[in-house]
Amino acid sequence: MNITAVKKAYEEAKERFAGSGVDTEIALRTLRTIPLSLNCWQGDDVGGFEGAGTGLDGGLAVTGNWPGRARTPDELRSDLEKAMALIPGIHRINLHAIYGEFGGKKIDRDAIGPEHFSGWVDWAKQTGCALDFNATCFSHPKASSGFTLSDSDAGIRGFWVEHCRRARHIGAHMGKELRSPCVHNLWIPDGAKDATVNRWKHREFLRQSLDQVFSTRHDEACLLDAVEGKLFGIGSESFVVGSHEFYLAYAIKNGIMPCLDMGHYHPTESVADKVSAVLQFVPGILVHVSRGVRWDSDHVVTLNDELVALMQEIVRIPALDRTHLALDYFDASINRVGAWVSGARAAQKALLFALLEPKTRLNEYEEKGNNFGRMALLEEAKAMPWSAVWDFHCLESNVLSGPEWIDEIMMYEKEVLSNRK
Repeated sequence: MNITAVKKAYEEAKERFAGSGVDTEIALRTLRTIPLSLNCWQGDDVGGFEGAGTGLDGGLAVTGNWPGRARTPDELRSDLEKAMALIPGIHRINLHAIYGEFGGKKIDRDAIGPEHFSGWVDWAKQTGCALDFNATCFSHPKASSGFTLSDSDAGIRGFWVEHCRRARHIGAHMGKELRSPCVHNLWIPDGAKDATVNRWKHREFLRQSLDQVFSTRHDEACLLDAVEGKLFGIGSESFVVGSHEFYLAYAIKNGIMPCLDMGHYHPTESVADKVSAVLQFVPGILVHVSRGVRWDSDHVVTLNDELVALMQEIVRIPALDRTHLALDYFDASINRVGAWVSGARAAQKALLFALLEPKTRLNEYEEKGNNFGRMALLEEAKAMPWSAVWDFHCLESNVLSGPEWIDEIMMYEKEVLSNRK
C-alpha cells in the first residue's frame, strides 16, 4: 500500500464529495461504528463439532471441496482471526449451536448450555469481538421428517422447543459476558417437497412452539431475538411452514425482529424495499447479507446493485441503529477465508457507498418534485471517487487495501490451510 498515494487520493476525493454536500469524515466515523457479524459456518462447510451422526440436511448443501477446511474449534478461530485482520472496522462472530466444544462427549441439543461455549466467550474477550448465536434445527435425527418445531409429533416438537430455549439462554449468557447484546436468530427447515393439504396444522404447531420458546424473557441488554423466513428450499419446494408472512406477523405481534435474508425471496422481490415497510411495525431487523443465484440463496456476497440498494435504504431512513447486519453464505469451491474477507469487504463497501450519497440535495430535489435533478444526481454519485475513501478507511484501520489482501490470503493458504489433510 502506497500510504502517500492513498492519503493524496483521499484528500482529493474529500474535496469532491464536499462539493456535493457530503462530509467524508462523518461517513467514515459512522462506518467505523457499524459491526458486521461474520458467519462461522463459512469456515467449515456447516459441519460443526458435535458429531450428531447425520450429514448436512434441512435443504442445505455446500458445493466444492477446497483444501483447508477448519476441523477443530481452534482451527476455525485461527481462520477467523486471519479474516478479521483483513476486514476493517469492528467485528462480531455468528455461531450456530453445533459449534460448541463438547469434550468428546455426546451432548444432545436439548442438553447444551453456556459451559459448552466458554471457549468461544474467552476467545471473543481476547480478540475484542462480540458473539451472535443461532439454534441449529437441522442435521439431526429428530429433523429427518422435514419438520422440527412444527412436527406432528409432540415429542419431536418438545425436543426442539427445549433446544431453542437453551440456545436463547446461551445467547443471553454471551451477551452478558461480552457486554453486547447477542442476536439470536431462529430458522427452521420445516416444509414439504410436494403439495401439502393441511398447512394450517403445521403453522399452528409452529406458533405454539414459538410461544413456548419465547415464553422466557431475557434482558434486551443481553439478548435480541429474530425469526427468519424463507420462500423455499431443497426438499421444501412446495411448502415452507415459516414463510416470510408467517414470521413477519409473529414478529409484529410479539415485538421481536424479523430476519430478512437477501437470498430467501423471489428474484424479482427487493429486500431493500422491505426495510422501510417492515420497520414501521417492528423494533428492529436482522439482515442476512447473502447473494441468491437461481435456486441457491447462499453465494458469497459481491458488490452488486441489490447490495447497494439495501444499504442505501438502511442509511436513507435512517435505520442503522435498528439494523443488525450479518453475513450468511458458505462456499467450499474457493478459499474459505478468502470468501469471508471478500464478502465482508463487499458489504462494507456498499455501506460506505450509501453513507457517501448526497442525501440532503437528493431529498431537496425530491421534495420540490425535481425528478430529473434527483435521477441525474443519483447517476453522478455512481462515478464519485468513493473507492479512494475506502482505501483511506483501510489505511486508518491498519488493513490492506487494493489487491494486496488477496496475496495475503494466498500466503495463508500456502503456509496453513494446505497443511490440513
